[in-house]
Amino acid sequence: MPLNKERAAMPVQDAQERRHNFQEVALGYSYDMAVQEASRCLNCKNPQCVKGCPVEVNIPGFIAALKEGKLEESIKVLKDKNNLPAVCGRVCPQENQCEAQCILGKKGAAVAIGRLERFVADWDRTQEKKVPEKATPLNKKVAVIGSGPAGLTAAADLAKFGYDVTIFEALHTAGGVLMYGIPEFRLPKDVVQQEIEYIRNLGVDIQVNSVVGKMAVVDELLEEGYDAVFIGTGAGLPNFMNLPGENLNGVYSANEFLTRINLMKAYTFPEYKTPIKVGKRVAVIGAGNVAMDAARTALRLGAEESTIIYRRSEEEMPARNEEIEHAKEEGVQFHLLTCPVEYKGDDSCRVTSMICQEFSLGEPDASGRRRPVPIPGSEYEVPIDTVVVAIGQGPNPLIPRTTPGLILTKKGNIKADEETGATSREKVFAGGDIVTGAATVILAMGAGKRAARAIHDYLQKA
Repeated sequence: MPLNKERAAMPVQDAQERRHNFQEVALGYSYDMAVQEASRCLNCKNPQCVKGCPVEVNIPGFIAALKEGKLEESIKVLKDKNNLPAVCGRVCPQENQCEAQCILGKKGAAVAIGRLERFVADWDRTQEKKVPEKATPLNKKVAVIGSGPAGLTAAADLAKFGYDVTIFEALHTAGGVLMYGIPEFRLPKDVVQQEIEYIRNLGVDIQVNSVVGKMAVVDELLEEGYDAVFIGTGAGLPNFMNLPGENLNGVYSANEFLTRINLMKAYTFPEYKTPIKVGKRVAVIGAGNVAMDAARTALRLGAEESTIIYRRSEEEMPARNEEIEHAKEEGVQFHLLTCPVEYKGDDSCRVTSMICQEFSLGEPDASGRRRPVPIPGSEYEVPIDTVVVAIGQGPNPLIPRTTPGLILTKKGNIKADEETGATSREKVFAGGDIVTGAATVILAMGAGKRAARAIHDYLQKA
């Protein structure tokens, strides 16, 4: 049989319809489509795709079971390594990881591993829930700070080992960035909560409204009898450009903008009366995945114009290609090689316009991308109603500030061993964005998995 070089296309909502609603954009494979795509897998003897997976999923194993219609076996293989498969199938950048290693990608399109993962996980969500078998208790307690992807993964794996695990989450809803940072149309909240329910069923206790660093500090948790602590508090401190007028009303960080919409349920207005009034014209500064999320969200909130402002060219954009294409299809505009230098407002201190400057590209900088160089005298004014600054986040400083002896990097991240998550403090481990800086969901999950294994090794020797 000749090799099928093309993957099964993912059904999506019509662009002109979806730009006005918060329903999920990608609709998922049907069973026949999933089997068709799974049949493309060569089941390599030395699968390179597994090497590209930060959480070590047996990719050929779950795909082979799917191809044979053995969905229970397929989800079992997936969940052996990945505690959040329905999440990863939606937001993991497979094209840069497992799919980038797929041998089929050398001569055509790689197997759509992420789409198959989503299909199997979504099938599992429709089945009658079975409480997972609990591990034999080891009679030791571990505290996990933060319920984002790193914390959830570490907690689930530790529970599978047999530890008594408690997650402390500062907000009123568990999930971290999965809940407050990613829009409903990309990652539905009910999907996240069902994944978290699975982790609860493993025996993990999740304490919300629990701000470690305020209600207790790390040292107090250890004094209360926890045998180890894992810190997974992420990168929730927004970066700004320190421009004139940045404190005007209507200038948001992407964190605040998306959190107000996601956790205050502005996306359900008028059912929940927490709208954000974006006005007619919205500018989003930056071109990463978060910037695309903000720009696409602005359209759904009623903006007539939503524009990405980026000081480099499209080639340097850090966002996933799929997110850029979806944004374009929905009508997001792109003003490239330009950047704001000042915001102006009215008598009520509301932003009304911004002064932008044009740029050219010079030699590559430390990131490998060509350095943006401002063009003197190229400034121009643009009327604007809302600005969203999406240029990255820094580490939440609360835990580092309240944990003596914790060595930090120059940027304020916790310094931890890359393979184990061990910090300068005995019994204290860390992983995810609080260590690496802002990265992807799957990389944070990989860090949580490695740390859980290291905590287990440490406590077994203690």
